[in-house]
Amino acid sequence: MRERKSFLHRSLTNGDETSALRREITDSMSIVSHDPYSLDPFLDCYPAKMTITLSESPPDNCYTISTSISQDEIKTSTFTKRITGLWHRIIDSFKRPLPSENISIDMNGSKQEENQSDYVEKEESGLHRKLKNRHLQMIAIGGSIGTGLFVGSGSALASGGPAALILDFTIIGFMLFNVCMALGELAVTFPVSGSFAIYGSRFLDPAWGFSMAWNYAMSWLVIMPLEITAAGIVINYWTTSVNIGVWVTVFLVALLVINLFGVRGYAEVEFYMSIIKVIAVLGFIVLGIVLAAGGGPNHQYLGGKYWHNPGPFADGFKGVCSVFVTAAFAFSGTELVGLAAAEAANPRKTIPQATKQVFWRITIFYIVSLTLIGCLVPYTSSRLLNGSSSYDASASPFVIAIEDAGIKVLPSIFNAVILCAVLSVANSSVYGASRTLCALAECGQAPKILAYIDRKGRPLSSVALSMLLGLIAYINCAEVGPEVFNWLLALSAVFPQGSYPSAKAFFQAYLAAPIVLIFYVVWKIWKKSPFMRPSTIDLVTGRRLVDTQQFIAEERAKQLTWPAWKRLYFKFC
Repeated sequence: MRERKSFLHRSLTNGDETSALRREITDSMSIVSHDPYSLDPFLDCYPAKMTITLSESPPDNCYTISTSISQDEIKTSTFTKRITGLWHRIIDSFKRPLPSENISIDMNGSKQEENQSDYVEKEESGLHRKLKNRHLQMIAIGGSIGTGLFVGSGSALASGGPAALILDFTIIGFMLFNVCMALGELAVTFPVSGSFAIYGSRFLDPAWGFSMAWNYAMSWLVIMPLEITAAGIVINYWTTSVNIGVWVTVFLVALLVINLFGVRGYAEVEFYMSIIKVIAVLGFIVLGIVLAAGGGPNHQYLGGKYWHNPGPFADGFKGVCSVFVTAAFAFSGTELVGLAAAEAANPRKTIPQATKQVFWRITIFYIVSLTLIGCLVPYTSSRLLNGSSSYDASASPFVIAIEDAGIKVLPSIFNAVILCAVLSVANSSVYGASRTLCALAECGQAPKILAYIDRKGRPLSSVALSMLLGLIAYINCAEVGPEVFNWLLALSAVFPQGSYPSAKAFFQAYLAAPIVLIFYVVWKIWKKSPFMRPSTIDLVTGRRLVDTQQFIAEERAKQLTWPAWKRLYFKFC
């Protein structure tokens, strides 16, 4: 720990001097500007004229910064920075945030900067707002593209036919688009921790919010070890010489390291994984058009051949109904955009843009690609149902279409894309489960220990619980593993896909319904929670403070300066 005496006193009158002062103080304190406990949170929100005093007390080896603002918006704040080595900073990052003075902000005061437009009524969760626009855009576009599309669509094609596949995915996609738009509006107005998992308690009924949120958290807690196991199964496409337990260990350690970087670790991994998935789907669309037109190595023109023989529907109305389950599963994960609102740097701008992307993802990545699948693979193909599991890449209609065309290299490449998709879902499951459990603990619907958030904005207890339950993946090393997993999935409403009709399959499909009902009744009786009425709904806590009319006027004035193509793009995207 180094000791240094320094003193700085200056009055600022413009932004340039503010930046210069930040650099001077940062250099004198030997701290990194992107550190969440640096001066940025203080300097960025000050008005044009202010006084800052920096001093060091040698006995304590720490810097104390006190501010006195000439305007009424911000009165005083105090900040202490202890200078330590790297190891001490790592250890300290796991501790609770340092207590500090609350900064009072009057939104009717001087003009706020763009990144200051999202101040909310007091509802501090401790999570850090570090998600950028590019993160949310890619999470919205490619976040839910996974095995439901790449592999699950194969069994759906076999049971319903190409027409049923497109019809059901269109219906579910339309429903989901409306849900996401409504969720986006709520997330922009109330960017609180827990998002939709908390909205149910606040706006409908605390008992319903409790049962729904816990069911959602349980589903992610179970999905994580399942996806870890699935990643090992996907690798079996190339080699079976390595025990699946080895891959489980490797992927668990990788997920732990990613989540030690907080929300930025999750966001960066999802950003690049989504890019890979988006490029893969777009590439397949181009390839599919070429193959259907007879441009493949075998030069066979397909067109709409398989829509006539064997036909558009596999099993009539029953087949259409059976595809709905797979379609709903394939779209899961879209709600993570709303869940991430509490950690978005500027939810007012990024959340609306992200929710608009849902329409294009449904249209391009699902409807167009599945239409081509119906042209390239007949629903009578035996390989669609020959997969050892719902994650077996050999049963993927995308892989089958490429193999039928006689292309040798692409199947392995697409299998690598499926591996990325599986790991992406595992990463999202840790994020979704930990944030939901943390939000439940903060509102008194889960043990308080799960609400622990460290100085880096990581809900450590909730992340630790998610990683601990990830050890369940080792059950799959035993013969009873798949059976145990099927019942765990049934408890969380993520029931197995493609089961044959039987009493066992029925209970696995609908076991979650009575579980949710029991959670609801128990909380209702225990807490005697009332139904929410318009007069009792809390519309203040966590609400973003903004002058809506002024904001709309400023946005429209800004858009008038844009070229026509840019206005058209932002209208739809």
